[in-house]
Amino acid sequence: MKPKRRVGGAVSSKISVLFLISGILSLAFSMYSESQILALIGLGLAFWGALFILLKPPKLVEGSLLYNTTVSTYLTADRIIDDFGYKGDGYYLSTYPKDVYLPEYLKGLKASVVFISAKNDSEMPSIEEIAKGKFMSKSAKGVLVTPPGSGVLTQIEEKMNVDFIKMKLGEICEVLPIFISQDLNLAREMELKLDGDQVHLTMFDSLYRNLYSLRNNLKSVKLLGCPIASAVACALAKASGRTVTIQKLQVSPDGLAIAVWYNILQG
Repeated sequence: MKPKRRVGGAVSSKISVLFLISGILSLAFSMYSESQILALIGLGLAFWGALFILLKPPKLVEGSLLYNTTVSTYLTADRIIDDFGYKGDGYYLSTYPKDVYLPEYLKGLKASVVFISAKNDSEMPSIEEIAKGKFMSKSAKGVLVTPPGSGVLTQIEEKMNVDFIKMKLGEICEVLPIFISQDLNLAREMELKLDGDQVHLTMFDSLYRNLYSLRNNLKSVKLLGCPIASAVACALAKASGRTVTIQKLQVSPDGLAIAVWYNILQG
């Protein structure tokens, strides 16, 4: 089944109505019993109930809508992989390496990009190809595509007013899980652990969990991860200035828990 959880406070209207009804009942009983305490309680509950109703909550987005609009991206990636017969990996590239000099015309190169290679241990595409927005790489056999999590990452950076290029890996592992789970509400719970060049992501009840289902059998999800896993890979690549790959994916039998292992490559 598609996830039905909404992004936002879905129960706020029910609480408002509950407060208002409780307040009215308390006022009615206070008049019957001539109790000032019940009257005060009733006035308070009625006031907060009416206030919550008048204050319109932010617009909610159906979780299944996010899921359905994302599937097409992976279906397109699967067609590319199948048509070209690719057997390689997905490499999240650092398009603006910290330790590499770039000419002036490449200074604005900050967009996240992932390289789907034709075979394992493939050479990486040149920075010039990435800067020109090439799809097919001539210097390395494979294609360059926009990561499915690039939009999520951009949203996070804008709302947090940060640039992950300027952050350390340890800081990213602290702030990303909190923001994704609590502010964006894309997962009920999330954890990131850094161990040398390895990063372990665990998320529970993600809005995108059905992308990993055996029924969908999406090859590109195994290479790129869902939008949350992809956004994490983009952030790790930007912060480290190195290429990042998804080493392993593991999904619990009920599909609620998803574990992702990232490898930050040397050089």
